[in-house]
Amino acid sequence: MKSNRRQFLKSTSFLAGSAFAPNLLLGQDKAANPLNVAAVGCGGKGLSDISEIAQGNRIAFLCDVDRNIAKGAMERFPDAKFFNDYREMFAAVADQIDVVTVSTPDHMHFPIAVEAIKRGKPVMVQKPLTNNLWECRALADLAAKKNVLTVMGNQGATMAGTRILREWIEAGLIGEVKEVHYWTNRPIWPQGAGLEIKGQAVPEHLNWDVWQGTVATERPYSPQIHPFKWRGFWDYGCGALGDIGCHSMNSAFWALDLKGDFIVESSKVSEFDDTFGPKRSTVVYQFPAKDKRGPVKVIWQDGVNNPNNDKDFVRPPGIPDDLKLNESFGQVFVGTEGVIFINDAYCGSTPLVFPEALREKAKTIKPVYERVKGGPTQELSRAIRGEGPKPVSNFVDHAGPLTEMVLAGNFAVRLGKKIDWDQKNMDARGLPEVKAMLKRVYRAGWEPVLE
Repeated sequence: MKSNRRQFLKSTSFLAGSAFAPNLLLGQDKAANPLNVAAVGCGGKGLSDISEIAQGNRIAFLCDVDRNIAKGAMERFPDAKFFNDYREMFAAVADQIDVVTVSTPDHMHFPIAVEAIKRGKPVMVQKPLTNNLWECRALADLAAKKNVLTVMGNQGATMAGTRILREWIEAGLIGEVKEVHYWTNRPIWPQGAGLEIKGQAVPEHLNWDVWQGTVATERPYSPQIHPFKWRGFWDYGCGALGDIGCHSMNSAFWALDLKGDFIVESSKVSEFDDTFGPKRSTVVYQFPAKDKRGPVKVIWQDGVNNPNNDKDFVRPPGIPDDLKLNESFGQVFVGTEGVIFINDAYCGSTPLVFPEALREKAKTIKPVYERVKGGPTQELSRAIRGEGPKPVSNFVDHAGPLTEMVLAGNFAVRLGKKIDWDQKNMDARGLPEVKAMLKRVYRAGWEPVLE
């Protein structure tokens, strides 16, 4: 039975890699084919990812370096076997795993996903795909080589608002898109120069060695790092841009096909150092004309206290002066004939078009792109079963290049220089100092092994 089931999953995973896989389970009881899920990272976003993928599947294995954080998932899924080291989990039960979720701090996305993909396991990895650019490209290349189904956890890629937005743009509702504006109140964790870390004894419930993982800088355990404030460290996270950029900028990346070369510059960057990112920055991308669209400018502003009264916030053009903006994040697409406004980071809300005269025209635009139900993990599960196409935000075609675009913005922030990004060669033209920032120095014993 186990052998037949593995063969079924293997065959449907291959078929689901095509753009439109057939529904292989029509007329069958889908509940008879739940996937065995191994969830790495069980708290916060990890628990919500587990809850999402649990619909129609079996949570078979839970893995977290912090047993206290994993307690909620362990209580909800008492039959799941628990591990606190993902390497031990794969060594012990890899043949029983059908799909893996990775919902850990950013610096550990890469090594965990590599272990899954090397074993041919479909995998969902939270955004950003990785926190350094070399790992991002290596992970996408490995997924392509192994022909493994993948998806990044940027849920906006599955939301109806993202599809409506692209349909409106392709129908010419606002004319030619010239600019896209994004803003966020992130960071909402400590960042900035000179922050001190006070070490403490490692709690018994925490495997601090595995938490540090690949990072060569040895730091003592501190609640100023784990479980949440790690995002402000260049080593572990990638600041506000890395945290929200793969959510927000996904809309423009997909709707306007921004894959490829670009120029990116930073400005209004607050003080930072080699350990922590800045509290505030503005990052501007310039994308050249491509196919039928003209050049596009993408403006990112982070550290915005409240866009409705922040004197340093540059309000996007074309929206009404009295329109109240979301204090956490939002986006505006500026076209030659109007603007599209989305009052969140994910396109979770229905886009709103201005001037209002365009709204009647918007109603006549017919749906083109399939609506996805259940979020990224369910999109991945359907693809594994052969019930639908591979996820939009798969590592090779979408998530990898999107994350590279976002992370290149951090090069502009950290160097204070214009980055002329050569996407094909993974290089900044005329800036050799970027090469040293592409790949981390690995802690002894944690060097990547991709074969």
